[in-house]
Amino acid sequence: MVQYYWNPGFQQQQFQPQFQQQFQPQMGFNPPPTTIPSGRPTGQFREESYIENILRLNRGKPGVFFFSFEHATGQSGTRNLAVRGVVEAAGRDHVILSEIGTDHRYLVPMIYFDYAEFDEEMNYFSQQP
Repeated sequence: MVQYYWNPGFQQQQFQPQFQQQFQPQMGFNPPPTTIPSGRPTGQFREESYIENILRLNRGKPGVFFFSFEHATGQSGTRNLAVRGVVEAAGRDHVILSEIGTDHRYLVPMIYFDYAEFDEEMNYFSQQP
């Protein structure tokens, strides 16, 4: 697993190329037009069962969401977080949780997500091929 760290004192070295290549257009050559794919599958749309999509399907349902932080540096030294709440939103790399009984909101990167336990039946994608 790759770990990502942010260090405000770290200065990244600037890369300066040793040479520059000059391009000169050739006369009389017209490249054929290209089509850029839209990123959506053609034909019947089938939802992927990524975790963020499953969390979106269960938005607003109460549950407990578990996270672990390998390199915790807080005062308590806690490496785990359990939030009893509901999913407000889920993106490709994050989840926003609203804690039940408080006005506390959490924005947590998905790389720390372990698992969730819902209090009621979960919604999931149909399993038809």
